Formats: sequence, C-alpha cells, structure tokens
Amino acid sequence: MTRPSNDTFLRALFREPAAHIPVWLMRQAGRYLPEYRALRAHAGDFMALCKNPALASEIALQPLARYALDAAIVFSDILTIPDAMGLGLSFVENEGPKFEHPLRNERQIRRLFVPDPFDRLRYVTDAVSATRKALNGAVPLIGFAGSPYTLACYMIEGSRSNDFRFVKTMMYSRPDLMRRILEIVTEAVLRSLNAQIESGAQVVMIFDSWGGNLATAAFQEFSLFYMRQIIAGLIKKKEGERIPSIIFAKGGGMWLEAIASTGCEALGLDWMTDIGEARRRVGREVALQGNLDPGVLFAPPENIAAETGKVIDAYGPDATGFIFNLGHGISQFTPPEHVAALIRTVHEHRLTKGKNLVSGY
Repeated sequence: MTRPSNDTFLRALFREPAAHIPVWLMRQAGRYLPEYRALRAHAGDFMALCKNPALASEIALQPLARYALDAAIVFSDILTIPDAMGLGLSFVENEGPKFEHPLRNERQIRRLFVPDPFDRLRYVTDAVSATRKALNGAVPLIGFAGSPYTLACYMIEGSRSNDFRFVKTMMYSRPDLMRRILEIVTEAVLRSLNAQIESGAQVVMIFDSWGGNLATAAFQEFSLFYMRQIIAGLIKKKEGERIPSIIFAKGGGMWLEAIASTGCEALGLDWMTDIGEARRRVGREVALQGNLDPGVLFAPPENIAAETGKVIDAYGPDATGFIFNLGHGISQFTPPEHVAALIRTVHEHRLTKGKNLVSGY
C-alpha cells in the first residue's frame, strides 16, 4: 500500500507538514447532489444503493468529480451492522430508519450475534474495494461505523428518539442487558472496521452520534469504554502504511481529553465546540477535524467564505493537525455551489495567509 498522490488528509491526521489544509465533508455524497438523487430514483431506495457495490462506489466518487476534496468516504450507513444482526432495517421517506425487531426483552438480547463482515456485510467490504480501486490512488478512502452506544440507541428504540426512553430505562434498570448489547455490538463494529481496512480503507472513523445524550459517568461507562476497546483492536498497519482512526462524538465537547486518551489519531468536533479551545486542550495529542456549522452553507458564498475563515483562524496560525470539515453532516437542502465556495475558501486560505502553511509544532 502506497500513499495517495494527494496525501494531505493523512499528513494532517499524523500531524505532519502538508501543502494545504485538507477538507472533506460528512455526508459529502448524498441528497444535496442532483446526480445522487437521479441515481437513487433509478435504484428505488437507499438500501438498494448501499447493497449494490458498483452503485455505492459511483456515489462515493460523485462529490470528488465536482469538488477538489482531499478524501473520499465509502457510501454506506452505520445501521448496516444491526441490520445484519436480523433487526429488520428499513428507511421510511421523511421519517428515517426503523427496525422491525427492536431489542425490548432479554430473550431477544440473548440471541444477538456478531455477523461475519465478509458474509452478511459483504456488500460493504465490496463497496470499499470497488471505491478504492476507482480512486486509483488519488485521495485516501475512509471507512466507518457507528459507535456501540449509538447503534444500541437505534437497536433499542427502534428508530430515532427525542428522549431515549427505552435506552435509558434499560441502562439504569438492567445495566447487565445494556452491557450485553454493547459487548456484542463492540465486537461487530471492530470486525467490520478491520474488514474495511482489509478491503482497502486507509482511515477509519467512529460516529458516536448519540453519546452526547449521556451524563458524564454514563458516557464513560456505556460509550467511551467500548470505543476504547475498538481503537485498541483496530489494525494499525496495512502493507507498511499506518491506518489512522477518528472519533466523532456529537455533543462530546466536555469530554475531549477522555476521548483523546483512547489512542485515536483525531477527534471530529461538532459546531458547538470552540476549535481553538479544543486545540489548547488536546491539540498536542491528536489532530482535530471540523467544525463549521452546516447551516452556514445556506448563506451566500461571501458569508460562507467569511465563516469558514473564522474557523480556520480560530484553530490558530499554524494549521498542523487540522482537517477542515463540518460540525455535522451536510444538509440535503444545501445548494451544491455553496459547497464549492467552502472548499475553495479552505484551499485558498493558506495561499493568501502564508502563516497557515503547515510547519509543525
């Protein structure tokens, strides 16, 4: 395995000197792009796209055909793992994901199993392989999975939730059952991420979308503990190249030091976290990724450029260890030309402000 011709993203993850500030966007391949909407209409539904490696690869490359992005991310969904466990995933238009068999009793939980990622999730590993081949060494490919706690939230609630009533009832009434779910899901996530690395992913990312709904002690016990296990078990090198990992914990700004201590190479920050303060707290231990409010992309291009510049300036005069991203996934209502304005601003920032050229700590 050799580094891509554009390795700025990898350099930033390892806090090495880089030619410019790398940028990619969470959900960069998706409903805001007309070419994605056309392909989805042809395929029929979201999971039909996910389960077709050729189409998934085509979608992953769509934003790179439009924009000068510095990384690609495999087109898939964090809920493919619980679907492979037999919970019956479907996506309802305008409602989001739903499980036919949410985990509500001990018998169901005792029957949980770890799916073989090269069998029941073969379409994911095949999509990774197809995308890596199609990239042809241009930019790094990111594989990903949800955190055990986030997946457990969906598996227990059965869908999105405002109050996480079923999750927290189980967590505080039957913590033994909650731990059983988390143990199984942790092993499933670890196997899936390692399978993605074996299939060609050069970076892996864990999305802890719902860890921020926990109290501090509960976050340590029911989310961070299991992410730490995953980071420890990941393949660290493939064909001589290091495989870095990123943790994105939405609402996790108060726990940056604890998350950084897991051994991951980078923290993804939500837009509620001040990136300059985050750098002061953990920037010598990990790279930082983020964290523009996705809502900024509804503004005119000149406003987008101004707000993007504020995030870069807040990070500091030396951009070592900085990956520009949004503080959450891009909205489906974002005008594609506004994304172009953001990416152009990031890449030109160091050209107009030489102090931002990466030079090391």
